[in-house]
Amino acid sequence: MIYSLILAGGKGTRLYPLSREKNPKQFLKVINDKSFLRATIDRIKPIVPKENIYVVTNEDYLEKIYEELPELKEENIFAEPCNKETATCIGLSAVKLLKQDKDAVMVVLPSDHYIENEGIFRDTIKQAIEIAEKRRGLVTIGVNPTRPETGYGYIEMGERIASDMLTYKVERFTEKPNVEVAKDFILKGTYLWNSGMFIWRADVFLREMEKYLPKLYKTMMAIYQQVGTELEEDTVKEQYELIDGISVDFGIMQRTRKAYVIKCEFLWDDIGTFAALGRFLSSNRGNNVSGSTFMEQSENCYVFGGNRLIIGFGIKDLVIVDSGEVVLIMDKNKDQEIKHLVNELKKQDNIEEYI
Repeated sequence: MIYSLILAGGKGTRLYPLSREKNPKQFLKVINDKSFLRATIDRIKPIVPKENIYVVTNEDYLEKIYEELPELKEENIFAEPCNKETATCIGLSAVKLLKQDKDAVMVVLPSDHYIENEGIFRDTIKQAIEIAEKRRGLVTIGVNPTRPETGYGYIEMGERIASDMLTYKVERFTEKPNVEVAKDFILKGTYLWNSGMFIWRADVFLREMEKYLPKLYKTMMAIYQQVGTELEEDTVKEQYELIDGISVDFGIMQRTRKAYVIKCEFLWDDIGTFAALGRFLSSNRGNNVSGSTFMEQSENCYVFGGNRLIIGFGIKDLVIVDSGEVVLIMDKNKDQEIKHLVNELKKQDNIEEYI
């Protein structure tokens, strides 16, 4: 049977201060009147019934998930005691689904994507499910790159396989190259952005985990033995203490020989940074703005206004964010460094309420 797993446990640090520890980006309504999480659920509902939609999140966000998604049963929300990267949360979800269905196929979707042409998106997912079933492969969705983006991973397309859509064996994964390498990838024309969407059978994924991440696999099997018993929750907490977190890209996708990629034809954006979010703001005198804003002799700025009037005069290449309690002003080129900034803020005294 087909199941959708929505990844909703991240803290969205790179969108601080809009995204905060108590209200991370998956719950934000910044592009339209839907949160990113709600939009993700609604996007997959036409092909996966709600009883087969699952969310994996940090236990700190359980109440917010219940409020945001009242149509899902509590047992459809998988809670992690702490964040240990994507290979771990997907592995936990895989053993839980496998326990109830030995033929479970997982459609793994991050909860912070913007997608247009949703009909084409769903057709692409159906194609990926077919490949995952027939070829017992690990399938991902690739996006044609439009700029030398250094915040995304890249996938090199290998041999094309017979299918209605543009589907290829994966030649290699490359994580977040520098700008010169990214430019070379675009010129070569055989590379796609890694969207972070994955489709595979749970048993196939766990076999690849056993091969490439044997220690993590061992902890997942310990959890598997207790799924559905009164010892499950305690076992999860005990095993999570033993786990060294790693992303599914680094841990498995860069190593497996069973990877396939479908080149998507729908419009996609990963709303992980202010540069990405800024593409959805209104244009104003050479700047992108929202809220109460007045820009004079200013250019190439992203301004995320709130209730207060923000005036930009004689400024260039800045990001300005007014979240009410916190105002952030930074060089646009520092977009990928906000995680470091937040970590530094956490070391300061008496500002916990602002993190």
